Amino acid sequence: MQADTELAARLACPRCDRSPLDRTADGWRCGSCRIDFPVLDGMPCLYSAPGAALGEWRGRLHAELRRLQQDAKLLDAALAKGALAPLTKRRLELRRDAARIHHDELRDLLAPLLAGHPAAGGETYLALRTRPPTDQGLTTYYPNVHRDWSWGEEENRRSVELVSEAYAARERPQHMLVLGCGAGRLARDLHEHFGCRSTVAMDFNPLLMLIAARMFRGEALTLHEFPIAPKSMADQAVARKLEAPPAAAGLIPLLGDALRPPFAAGSFDTVVTPWVIDILPDQPAHTAARINRLLTPTGRWISFGSLNFSHADPTLCLSLEETLAMIEEAGFAAPDVVEAEIPYMCSPASRHGRREQVVTFCADRVGEVPQPERHSALPDWIVTGKQPVPVLPHFQLQTLSSRVHLFIMSLIDGKRTLEDMAQLMEAQQLMTRAEAEPAIRTFLERLYEDSQREKRF
Repeated sequence: MQADTELAARLACPRCDRSPLDRTADGWRCGSCRIDFPVLDGMPCLYSAPGAALGEWRGRLHAELRRLQQDAKLLDAALAKGALAPLTKRRLELRRDAARIHHDELRDLLAPLLAGHPAAGGETYLALRTRPPTDQGLTTYYPNVHRDWSWGEEENRRSVELVSEAYAARERPQHMLVLGCGAGRLARDLHEHFGCRSTVAMDFNPLLMLIAARMFRGEALTLHEFPIAPKSMADQAVARKLEAPPAAAGLIPLLGDALRPPFAAGSFDTVVTPWVIDILPDQPAHTAARINRLLTPTGRWISFGSLNFSHADPTLCLSLEETLAMIEEAGFAAPDVVEAEIPYMCSPASRHGRREQVVTFCADRVGEVPQPERHSALPDWIVTGKQPVPVLPHFQLQTLSSRVHLFIMSLIDGKRTLEDMAQLMEAQQLMTRAEAEPAIRTFLERLYEDSQREKRF
């Protein structure tokens, strides 16, 4: 197959960097690590721990399917109360029916994942110190799917225009990597806009990549959109038909982790990172160094997005000026920068769309830089279990908070008042009664608000 031929010389083991990988009947294999990388609906799965990663994604899918079933039951219960206004009844029926249909849509779409390889044990995850980010759920970027393949033509068009403007008069790319491609629309549009020989579209989320793969093949797909702020009753849940003509030859979908990119050095003349570098849980300089390694000596790096860095370490929350300086320190020439405002997530069914200020830069590689160590999601005292667990300040605070919260929860018996509970807190010398009463009230307010929070699909 052409895709295999294009990939063969570029793939590398995300564990040990061995290249090339061996082609097998069922996927790819690293002879050094003795690990097999399976194929999911025709896509290579190049996670550093493919069995464990796919197993965790399956777990997240099962949780999402259970949530949709529970949502439908809650809506059934609300409808059973009776004495509902006709429009209220209609809205609840729409959401309930859509939850059930969407459950089946996701189950069918992700059937290749559910029928995949068995998950490895948790020990494998820990030993490899790699895992899907906990803040990136299976459906975190689900609204982007509809933007990409249903109603987002203006945003999609402007995105390509800005990348092209930043790219300027450089030589046309031949072999491109779109790192963090999401549901794949920008990858396909750039592949065809530039006329690349090959473009690898990679993301770590199997829901997004299974959709991308089907769109690349020219298949049609129906999925429900659940707008954040529906414009009308009919917009509570909208069945969208996602479709596109088959992509030009050479567009290759792949599952992998941008923190451990599974490619040999110098594999691409162009790397594109759309809305990615500011959300990766690693130092931006490490990301820039890894991208440098993937490029040919005269390659270039294109970044597109809002550049809204959010890290616990404030030194890593870079400004635009710091970002541009960091890029030059990572072996690139001073970038060409284009700043512009574009429509962002402007669904015709929602009032929640907005305009977004985005930064697009294109930087030419001018030299090598030292490579950072392979990314590790967890410290050694968790991985090996053979080192003392440090007494981190956060752990100490959490210990005290957990003790207090557990004690409060143990006092809830359907009989005690808030004042009774405050008096017992004082008796246990946890707080004075004057301190305990407002503290318990705040704690119970949060619990109550959580119990009443509207369900989201």
